[in-house]
Amino acid sequence: MELFDVYPLYPIEPVKALGSKLWDKNGTEYLDLYGGHAVISIGHSHPKYVERLSGQLGQIGFYSNAVENSLQKELALKMGQISGYYDYSLFLCSTGAEANENALKLASFHTGRKKIVAVENAFHGRTSGAVATTHNPKIIAPFNADHEVEFIAMNDLDALELAIDDEVAGFIVEGIQGVAGLYTPSENFLKKAQELCEAHEAVFILDEVQSGAGRTGKFFAHQHMDIRPDIITLAKGMGNGFPVASVFISPKFEPWHGMLGTTFGGNHLACAAALTVLEVISEEQLMQNAKNMGSYAIERLVAIPQVKEVRGKGLMIGAEFDFPIADLRKSLLFDHKIFTGSAANKNTLRLLPSLSVTMEELDQLFEALKVELKNVTSP
Repeated sequence: MELFDVYPLYPIEPVKALGSKLWDKNGTEYLDLYGGHAVISIGHSHPKYVERLSGQLGQIGFYSNAVENSLQKELALKMGQISGYYDYSLFLCSTGAEANENALKLASFHTGRKKIVAVENAFHGRTSGAVATTHNPKIIAPFNADHEVEFIAMNDLDALELAIDDEVAGFIVEGIQGVAGLYTPSENFLKKAQELCEAHEAVFILDEVQSGAGRTGKFFAHQHMDIRPDIITLAKGMGNGFPVASVFISPKFEPWHGMLGTTFGGNHLACAAALTVLEVISEEQLMQNAKNMGSYAIERLVAIPQVKEVRGKGLMIGAEFDFPIADLRKSLLFDHKIFTGSAANKNTLRLLPSLSVTMEELDQLFEALKVELKNVTSP
């Protein structure tokens, strides 16, 4: 048997990692400024993380949600403290797509409606409902295409007002669009969405799967604005590599036994991973570091002549060049040993490093860009 060939692979196999560094099977060192799609939040193989998971595995790694698990209650308490959503409830699951799927189900259960309004160029996951709200026909199978979803342009207030009515179950939007190319909804757009959802008794869902866990300098990207969603989803950086995700649920939702469920969500190892991430973020002031290093990186990127626009916040950054960046990314990876990311916008270089990244590590990128761009002139 061979693997089902759905991933284009670089001929690199990392076998060891620490902080923002990776080493492949040949011993070659790489700088990781992508963190496996923003998953690595506190740094690879953080000693406290390794110790906590190893210790937990020596006690109990898993049992189902049919029994009590005090780690879940501890995690919910600490999530409330660090996020400020003290009065919300927490549902634990395993992936961002699963979190969004459950958020959409909650909206439908709560309202008794089917229709969802989403934003153009959105990416919410690959499960049935999540992929239906993802604006990419290529990955929507006929089976998924029957969901009632309407897409509107980002920051189009008129379209928003026309779309959200008494037939809508919910509106879903990313705190910052990651896959699309680091596009941020405006505060006016989000406030209008919240207002319309309240007026029509629809559910306002903020997808913070990639933009949460302190990446933007606040725990959630939407906390840079004066809004309060009904449901928030979180994954990626929440576990620093361990598959864990969560749904933050407003007190307006009334649970009933069997309403939502998951086999692996909230298992002992997942909770140990997430608790350690929250503790390290607080103890090492990583949200402040994300803010500081993000400001530094953006300042350096803006000064590059070939960069047309820099988008994002904190350490969730997209730099749009005036040329397609596929070859530049390959040069950074193979010639300078630096991992970066791409986006649906083919000119956008995506940076999603660990929240513990240093100025010296970021400078490695800028030295490499100086070399690669010295003979590149703007069109």
